[in-house]
Parts: sequence; structure tokens; C-alpha cells
Amino acid sequence: MPIATPEVYAEMLDRAKSGGFAYPAINVTSSQTLNAALRGFAEAESDGIVQVSTGGAEFLSGASVKDMVTGATALAEYARVVAAKYPVTVALHTDHCPKNKLDGFMRPLVEISLERVSKGLDPLFQSHMWDGSAVPLEENLEIAQELLDKCARARIIMEMEIGVVGGEEDGVVGEINEKLYTTTDDALATAEAVGLGDRGRYMLAATFGNVHGVYKPGHVKLRPSVLKDIQEAVGAKHGKDKPFDLVFHGGSGSSLDEIHEAISYGVVKMNIDTDTQYAFTRPIADHIFRNYDGVLKVDGDVGNKKTYDPRSYGKAAEVGMATRVREACEHLKSAGTKIS
Repeated sequence: MPIATPEVYAEMLDRAKSGGFAYPAINVTSSQTLNAALRGFAEAESDGIVQVSTGGAEFLSGASVKDMVTGATALAEYARVVAAKYPVTVALHTDHCPKNKLDGFMRPLVEISLERVSKGLDPLFQSHMWDGSAVPLEENLEIAQELLDKCARARIIMEMEIGVVGGEEDGVVGEINEKLYTTTDDALATAEAVGLGDRGRYMLAATFGNVHGVYKPGHVKLRPSVLKDIQEAVGAKHGKDKPFDLVFHGGSGSSLDEIHEAISYGVVKMNIDTDTQYAFTRPIADHIFRNYDGVLKVDGDVGNKKTYDPRSYGKAAEVGMATRVREACEHLKSAGTKIS
């Protein structure tokens, strides 16, 4: 099937919220990791979201080029071709874009989509994330208003963050402190500033102790009940049940109980990156260690072309990552829920 249209993407999110499941949003950095994500979704019979970060987009453009818009555009165009061969529907998303990268990443991509839509085409990406967690909330919301207006005109769903996700991802660093927990006042201010879908649809990454990367249990304390408090406070004021479409960031190391509790409060998207990176790399390491004298020309020998051919370990890496994507679909209860 093709990449989701704006209407189908909206339907996907509505189905997740009403059906009590969430979509894995898989970060990719190459055609190979994209194929692994698509394969995992197909094996789980789950629709899903493929996303690229600023660093991932730079990498996709070529290590000597480092142009985020070029890399993101190339991924989106490639995905349109290969995703059509898989029996699931996939949305394309760009991940964390901080203020200092808006002009070099999110804004130009939205402009490309505006031009496409003016010609009767679908937007290049189905959603983009504005990460204003590093600026004061008032400034965060001011920028969000501007971006949401442009996204709505480009038929794009915007994602925004209030509160801070701890740890580091592509140079965005969040300290592990009380800002890891979004407050109801933050959520009420957000609803006041950008509406609840009436000015353009958006997803909200509200934080409840989330940290990017790998951490041991007990290092940080996840409090999914924060999401419940936010939904109830804003819902009571505006007369809507679960008014926000919520996003779960920094979920590596989370228990299934924590994940399922968060979904019950309206999480429709959960970012998966650290775990799938390892699942992709682990089979490559296994291949190299097991075939040391084949992948290297030890002592002037000729090696073994079959083992140093990138396809030999690339296939194993794809299987490893696809397996982890399938597992994510099962954990998030999206397995078996594909639209068609």
C-alpha cells in the first residue's frame, strides 16, 4: 500500500486512541533500516510510523554532505517506492527539531509540502515534531502557533513537546530533574495557545519521567499518572474526553505495565530508537566475530568475499531489527490492527 494520505493518517490515530493501542514510531537512518521497519510492521500486521531525526537526515544525505533537508527528502521519496510493496500503511514523520534547527530542517520541509499540496499532491511527510522543550513554555507555544498554522495548511499533523525528555538525542540534551514531569498548568496553557484540533491537529509529547537512551530500572521514575492528570484537567475545562493525542518518548527500559498504563491515558505513538539500533547492530557484531578471518584479509590472505559482502551481514541486521519492531507492535497492542 502507499504511504498514508493525510486522511488515512488521521484515521490511524483515531483508531489507535479508540482501540486502546499505540503505533511504534521507528527511527531510521538508511534504506536498510527503513526496510527493516517495514518488514517488522508487515510481519506484525500493524500499520506504523517511520521517522527520521535531524542527525538521521544529515546521515542520509551522505557523511560529506550533511544536509538535513536533502536526506529527509531522499528518505521520503525512497519510502514511497518501497513501502508500496508491503501490505501495511505507513506514515512518515520527522523527529525532534529544536529551535536552532527549525530553519534548516522543519520549516523548509513544511514549505516543500505546501508546494506539493498546492499542486494537488500529498505532503512530503505526514507529521513533523517541533521540540521546544529547551525554551521557556511561553516561547515554545508562540513558535508552536506559527508552525501549527503552516502545518495545517500543508495538511500535516504537528507534534510538539511540553516538559523535558531527559538524556541526549542528536545533540538535544535534557537534564534529569523536575522538568521531566509535565504539569497540568503546562497542559492548560497549551490548549489555550494552540487549541484542541480546531486550529490544526497536533500530537503532544507530555513528559512523565522519560529519558532517551538506555537506563537501568530505578534510574528514573516514570509516572504515567501524570498523563491522566493532564487529560482530566484539560478535558474538564473543555468538555472533551482525553483531549490530547499523546506521544511516549524515551521508553527504553519501560515495563509493559508502564507502557500499557500510558496507552490507557491516550498515548497513540511511542518512539522506538535505542532498542532497534541495538537489534540492528547485534547480528552484525555476531557475523564479524564469527567470521573474523573471512571479513578480514588476515596475514595477507584473500579473505572470504561471501562474508565481507555487505549483503551477508546486512540481511542478518534487517532480520534482527524487524524482529524488534514486531515485538514493539505486540507490546503496544497494534499487532493485527492494520487498516487493510
